Amino acid sequence: MKVDLKVRIGKLRLANPVMAASGTFGFGCEFAEFFPLKKLGAVVTKTVTPKPRLGCPPPRVAETAAGMLNAIGLANPGIERFLREDLVQLTKLGVNAIVNVAGDLWQDYARLAAGVESSGLASGIELNVSCPNVAKGGISFGTDPETLSKLVSAVRKAVRLPVFVKLTPNVTSIVEMARVAEDAGADALTVANTLLAMAVDWRRRRPKLAHVTGGLSGPAIKPVNLRMVWQVSRAVKIPVIGVGGILSAEDVMDYLVAGATAVQVGTANFIDPRSAARIVDDLPALVAESGARSIRELVGTLKTGD
Repeated sequence: MKVDLKVRIGKLRLANPVMAASGTFGFGCEFAEFFPLKKLGAVVTKTVTPKPRLGCPPPRVAETAAGMLNAIGLANPGIERFLREDLVQLTKLGVNAIVNVAGDLWQDYARLAAGVESSGLASGIELNVSCPNVAKGGISFGTDPETLSKLVSAVRKAVRLPVFVKLTPNVTSIVEMARVAEDAGADALTVANTLLAMAVDWRRRRPKLAHVTGGLSGPAIKPVNLRMVWQVSRAVKIPVIGVGGILSAEDVMDYLVAGATAVQVGTANFIDPRSAARIVDDLPALVAESGARSIRELVGTLKTGD
């Protein structure tokens, strides 16, 4: 049985629901030697800011049980160089490029988004309002409803491109923030960014990250993010993009039935740079096994008895 993997997120049509997650795939071109990037539904770029950023001092990454901690601090070359060099190179590979942006002030986001749209190269914009590893902005934008509403509204007025909002899990109610983002004009919600966490070396009496705390990702957070995808997808009308702990097509299926329209593969890219491509290859057989003929038939079909 032939399976239709195509999905639609706002005006954006993707060949399949598998994207590379921001911060785990560089600017995309770094992975081109491993497989044709156009095989993916989309590539979400590393976060871009108005000016270049050096990020946090090393060590920036530490392994944990069933996961990984990172405190990169949004290191990037700045929006001007990114648009002039990195985005041009990525789109030459035939990829749907979703550009992830962040700023120190909520007003920065609209200017960044407008610049990305004016390039004519991007397929969409993802707003990073949830980074736990920066001193300004970052997670605070995703935890304050009023600020989040202003930010998303400003971006919505500035661009026509599809706008994803990457929510933070580090809130009392992610459903509340999801509704705020939807009401402000988001086309989709990425659920969710990393969990604020830490690791220590007790022998040295030192944290394993120079930043002390960092974002926890990998299989350890999948049950948490899966729960949030299920909650958010039942509370909003716009598509939800699930991310967190996806290592296989089986994991993708879990997110789809829980309510995700698409997914992003993150930490798995550090384990095997071909992970996302392998997942795309494995997905049709599992969709067929479920009895569905398309991804659309699977989304939100979880039976909970309520």
